[in-house]
Amino acid sequence: MPELHGLMYPRTPTGAGSILPSPPWHYSGEMLTVEFRTDPANVAELLPEPLTLADDDPGAVAIIWADWQSCSDSFDELLDPARAQYKEVFVVVRCQYEGTTYSRAAYIWVDKDFAMARGHIQGYPKKMSEIWMTRPVTIGKAGPRLEPGGRFGCTLSTFGRRIADARFTITGTTDAAGFVNGHPMLHTRQMPAIEMDGRDSLDELVTMRGFDVELGPVYSGEAELDLHDCPTEELTRFLGPDGELEIIGGYYRQVGNSMHGGTTVWAGPNPMAGGGGAA
Repeated sequence: MPELHGLMYPRTPTGAGSILPSPPWHYSGEMLTVEFRTDPANVAELLPEPLTLADDDPGAVAIIWADWQSCSDSFDELLDPARAQYKEVFVVVRCQYEGTTYSRAAYIWVDKDFAMARGHIQGYPKKMSEIWMTRPVTIGKAGPRLEPGGRFGCTLSTFGRRIADARFTITGTTDAAGFVNGHPMLHTRQMPAIEMDGRDSLDELVTMRGFDVELGPVYSGEAELDLHDCPTEELTRFLGPDGELEIIGGYYRQVGNSMHGGTTVWAGPNPMAGGGGAA
């Protein structure tokens, strides 16, 4: 039989047809973060066993818009930018596992298939969407400068419906781009069994860290966030009884990092041997 190559499907004679190149993967981009507080119960309902709420400020949440350029070690994608550029929005909460605090992407949306496939390998629950972000400029008037008074807007839509939008105005600089997304990531990798009988063929918790990290200055400021009803999304569960959110702050930062593999920290019972179930 011929040997097929590629990190992910489709595996092909040369591997060039795979939806995703092999790691390491390198990222450069910009992130706009809005942190807010919700009832801790709204975070707890997003944490599968054996995860628990963070001890400190358990209701803190971050929603992050990011505009990325990514590539493999060949760097070929940089000369074919349709394969390199994508945007994403992720909603991050914190959790604890065996006494360690982790960040966790409870929801995440992207606008390119290769980014969604890569996320599924890493345990990010990525879905397709339409995302827009204001771009900073250094020349002309058609964009904000990275200085006090610079104004940004961000939108997120799925299935033709706006589900979130944010506005951010720079007031100064600070040391950190918030605190919710400041820990190692802990994600769930799951795949239902083909019998569709409630079992999972894959059920594990994984963690990962980047390397060769480069961070630009953090611009802080005033932020507004609106979450909208949608039949296929659940972001409005974060809203208070009056439909409001308590905004903690807003942040903008340019970042770069690389990623390779991660570590499996927990695996459920062998589901194909009977039992099992969601982590």
